[in-house]
Amino acid sequence: MRPVAPQKDGPLANEDITSPDVQLIDAEGENRGIVRTRDALAEAQEAGLDLVLIAANSQPPVAKMLDLGRYKYAAQKKAAETRKKQKVIEVKEVQLRPNIDTHDYETKMKAVQRFLDDGDRVKVTMRFRGREMAHQDLGMQLLLKVKEQTEAVAKVESQPRSEGRQMVMVLAPK
Repeated sequence: MRPVAPQKDGPLANEDITSPDVQLIDAEGENRGIVRTRDALAEAQEAGLDLVLIAANSQPPVAKMLDLGRYKYAAQKKAAETRKKQKVIEVKEVQLRPNIDTHDYETKMKAVQRFLDDGDRVKVTMRFRGREMAHQDLGMQLLLKVKEQTEAVAKVESQPRSEGRQMVMVLAPK
């Protein structure tokens, strides 16, 4: 069993570049034209920099003289910044029953409103048990009431639909 060489992450640099010629861009950003890879590598080492492949798929590949450590650090910081700016949209669920009391209904609606204000999607689930299955029209009326009360702040992503012993509707913030 021979040990497997570790995979290098990031762009190809220095001796890893296999192309015989590269389009060279120096440290100041000046285009130096097409140069032999070994000459470009010697120039980069002379300047105390690395030769990094920027566009490997172009013909010939584009290589730039820069500090590889600094380049990787900047790329890592940029990736962290974009991850920080992302908002993960969650799907919150509110469960109702067809014979819900008015105060309980108002409490559930406050929760729906809070979830929508936070930018989350809300899954409103109407659960039926036992004899309630015979009165699915009451559940549909209640879901339509929820839809009417939230239409100012939310759009209906999926209309109320029946799934076995429950009805489901998904709301998304506008």
